[in-house]
Amino acid sequence: MVSKDNHFEDILIYFSKSLMGKKNEEDILWDLAKNCISKLGFVDCVIYLIDQNRNLLIQKSAYGPKNPKDNKLYNPVEIALGQGITGHVALSGKAEIINDTSKDNRYIVDDDIRLSEICVPIIFENIVYGVIDCEHPEKSFFTDQHLKMLSAIASICAIKIKSVRDNKALLEKQENLLKIKEEMVELKLKVLNSQLNPHFLFNALNAIQYFVASEKKQSALEYLSVFSKLIRYYLKSLKSDTVSLKEEVQMLHNYLKLQKLRYHNRFEYVITIKDDLNKIDAVIPAFVIQTLFENIIEYAMLNQHKNEKLNIVFNMLKNSVLLKVEYQYSEDSSANKYKPEYRQRIIQWEDQIKLLNSIKDYTIEKKVSLNMNDNVQFGEIILKLPDLS
Repeated sequence: MVSKDNHFEDILIYFSKSLMGKKNEEDILWDLAKNCISKLGFVDCVIYLIDQNRNLLIQKSAYGPKNPKDNKLYNPVEIALGQGITGHVALSGKAEIINDTSKDNRYIVDDDIRLSEICVPIIFENIVYGVIDCEHPEKSFFTDQHLKMLSAIASICAIKIKSVRDNKALLEKQENLLKIKEEMVELKLKVLNSQLNPHFLFNALNAIQYFVASEKKQSALEYLSVFSKLIRYYLKSLKSDTVSLKEEVQMLHNYLKLQKLRYHNRFEYVITIKDDLNKIDAVIPAFVIQTLFENIIEYAMLNQHKNEKLNIVFNMLKNSVLLKVEYQYSEDSSANKYKPEYRQRIIQWEDQIKLLNSIKDYTIEKKVSLNMNDNVQFGEIILKLPDLS
């Protein structure tokens, strides 16, 4: 004769082995309802999981009258936490045996009235994942031995559910990181494509070629050096999502110097740093400043601005870098505006900021203002970048 303890151990061993190959919650719960609960001689069992967002218990699997052949429940019941015996156990996290359900006003009839009920929480580390709810038509059918076995089975089930959810969360995190990396690579390539568009390259080289042809060798060498440094910087920036502020300021100076040459001195600029640049060790998101000034210059040239002046100020804050761009210009209403096709491919810096804030959680802040006085436009762009050092 097999002892109760041995029978108990056999049930737990069987269930533990049966769960080894289960990789999702649905398989775990159907295995619990069909393969294990049936071995205990019960006539009905329903497994619920908690929907935390809706504060509900949702029927997920069953053995007995509600157990179909295709692992799908017919008319699955939803029970509010705290409602009925199952809802009460889900809320309290404590198992209960009801010897006579007719005397318990919490009892909820599902497909038929049954006089005994045992309800055990699927709980691990004080987190209730769901409830095992079994019923029987006879009064006082369930025993302390049943409770002991169901509690142990529920604990094993809870550990397995936690493992499945942890693995799922890890996989989702890895997929999200991969997606972020892909979006960052795409962003970098878009920025590089915008910065190295043929019009910019050819126009800059043509301007340098003019100095060579005019035998202004010193100017030609100077601008050729600036051009090569800028190209190397762009290619180097592909390797990282961040850049030192010191390098970015030097890049900006080279870029504006080359654009000024390209557009025949149609704008002026001054860069001011409210700190000793040699002491600056801030690290900021890459690409943002480059894209911002590409937008500013191309917009100004597109709209034929006259007397464009840029006052660029970098201010070091405790955990961030504040960039302020003050600009003014006058408009030439007689000028014919043009819009080369390649300018349509320039990345909008506002869209770039939204993307970086979304995928990198940078919390970059921006503010743009514009005023007009006697045909002179005055504007200000404020950009707050996080110091990632």
